[in-house]
Amino acid sequence: LIKSQRVQNKLGIVFEKEKDKSQRKDFIFASAKKREAFCQLLQLMKNKHSNQDEPDMISIFIGTWNMGSVPAPKSVASWVLCRGLGKTLDEMAVTIPHDLYVFGTQENSVCDREWVETLRAVLKDQTELDYKPIAVQTLWNIKIAVLVKPEHENRISHVGMSSVKTGIANTLGNKGAVGVSFMFNGTSFGFVNCHLTSGNEKIARRNQNYLDILRLLSLGDKQLGSFDISLRFTHLFWLGDLNYRLDMDIQEILNYINRKEFEPLLKVDQLNLEREKNKVFLRFAEEDISFPPTYRYERGSRDTYVWQKQKATGMRTNVPSWCDRILWKSYPETHIVCNSYGCTDDLVTSDHSPVFATFEVGVTSQFVSKKGLPKSSEQAYIEFESIEAIVKTASRTKFFIEFYSTCLEEFKKSYENDSQNSDNVNFLRVGWSNKQLTTLKPLLSEIEYLQDQHLLLTVKSVDGYESYGECVLALKSMIGSTAQQFHTYLSHRGEETGNIRGSMRVRVPAERMGTRERLYEWISVDNDETGGPKGKSTMVSRVGHDYVKQSVVRKQLGELGKVTEEGERNSKEEITLRPKQDPSDGDSSISKNSYNNPAYYILEGVPNQSAAAISPELLPSPTSSNPPAAKLPPSSAGVRIKPPPATSGPPHPRRPGTAQECSSGDDGGAGVVGQGGGGGVLGTVGGTMNRPPPDFPPPPLPKGA
Repeated sequence: LIKSQRVQNKLGIVFEKEKDKSQRKDFIFASAKKREAFCQLLQLMKNKHSNQDEPDMISIFIGTWNMGSVPAPKSVASWVLCRGLGKTLDEMAVTIPHDLYVFGTQENSVCDREWVETLRAVLKDQTELDYKPIAVQTLWNIKIAVLVKPEHENRISHVGMSSVKTGIANTLGNKGAVGVSFMFNGTSFGFVNCHLTSGNEKIARRNQNYLDILRLLSLGDKQLGSFDISLRFTHLFWLGDLNYRLDMDIQEILNYINRKEFEPLLKVDQLNLEREKNKVFLRFAEEDISFPPTYRYERGSRDTYVWQKQKATGMRTNVPSWCDRILWKSYPETHIVCNSYGCTDDLVTSDHSPVFATFEVGVTSQFVSKKGLPKSSEQAYIEFESIEAIVKTASRTKFFIEFYSTCLEEFKKSYENDSQNSDNVNFLRVGWSNKQLTTLKPLLSEIEYLQDQHLLLTVKSVDGYESYGECVLALKSMIGSTAQQFHTYLSHRGEETGNIRGSMRVRVPAERMGTRERLYEWISVDNDETGGPKGKSTMVSRVGHDYVKQSVVRKQLGELGKVTEEGERNSKEEITLRPKQDPSDGDSSISKNSYNNPAYYILEGVPNQSAAAISPELLPSPTSSNPPAAKLPPSSAGVRIKPPPATSGPPHPRRPGTAQECSSGDDGGAGVVGQGGGGGVLGTVGGTMNRPPPDFPPPPLPKGA
């Protein structure tokens, strides 16, 4: 089933006639709701008669390699098996095939067809499976290739590809990016492979390269034109030779590398420093780096860094650096775990070492309730009590909000704001009461369906319909009979432009309650042996766009997961990715945001997404430290797999899904993809709902903003 994104009541059905032969027919329904009901009926039929299950979790391999303009060696097995240095997979897990393989290369002089066949041959040798290429996109010698397990081929749809040149005058393709996007059942994925400007001193140019790619790469649902690619996908992965260097004397760098002391080097890593200033990769995540710098090695060996390079303009110094990186950004309250992040130590044809990472990612498929079709037509509602935004602008025009979601029949608009004021010429506080805010009606009313949905918001001016900030909200925490608080940041074209907060609820009919358990929700951490309170998880799922590292690493073993302990962390350790503040800023435990940072409009006592409902003292204020919910509790000593709570369904429900058509046109790419907007989340831990901490108090703007 292929659901059209542009025409909400259009459905394509692909019939498999013989092996490798299929026929497609398109149907127009009276409404999107009728289309969804038809898909549910087909799903029920398939559930009864088909042995083909649908996954709720997949594993993804991502690799990036600057090949140095020479062909790869005969075997790159260590790359695809994640063998080498850093965080590598358990030896028992390396032989398990991943569902998706994504290869990003730079300075790759091999032609597309030959390169894809090389990758397929390597995967065939290691997995005995014939992986199917989904997409290959090339810009000069920058390539991205995506291959999928044969059993998932029909779960892929809406394949889109794009490229952006950032070379000299943005017309040369020696630097730039290539991207691929698609739906896997009901979950949207984006992958960007880039090669940014080189040179130790060219930080600002690299930052601009990133922003150009973010704004100009044309991927994903074309209905989401108001949103850049960092908000268009449930999961976006960004990889490549980013070319950010280390700001330290060459001899000091070599001494630290010889002693395998990477922490002092990571503190002077240009990418880390620019991210802390919110200049690039706003709210992206990166796994801890525990492998040596991947550039610039002497070709033919991994024992020596060559840090001087003769150029036409003279001798150039290239200090050893982590040029090759893999980052990601996911919707709030979705399931994603990075199981490995490292580099090979035996592929020596290039002056760069290949880098790899693997991820366990929750996915959704065509929804149908385990209870069958609903007996009544009672409707669920998404209701807003109020919304307030602080927008970085000197304009004093009126604003309205647009709401987008795959769970809505069409996008909706609010009326213009009914309150606004400003104490700072560069910021405007605008508010909407419930009279100005429209009630949204989801296509389906079951709680299981709504828990996986997300709402995209954009704040636009009445004057020119220009967007001043966008954000994404997860519906999961908003479901209930009473209104819940939300609080998150606004961004526009890769830059933070303010904050938005409000009160909303997702009202679900009583008969549509009841949930099912996802495979990854079976795993929780118990701290009985540490003397802590029983039944409370020490694991904090990733919330909002901050990736909170977990005290256990899930390593995929077959269909289930093997949970291994990483070791007990210091109980006082705070695991957050907020930027470090200068001592001159005062207490570093005070997290600044739009409401307490002098660079922003001042507003005290801000409720946040979940803490507000707990107690007043948990509300952030200019004088309070971060709410406890935003910190990672001490690690546990005991790990066990708990059975699902009584309210849950089967542990690993499998359903055939619905796909949505190729983004290059409504008729492209057969697949099986659903309407669901995101992967599942860590929902129940220790038998209780794992409601997340606030989205985040956002980090401060750069000084002088």
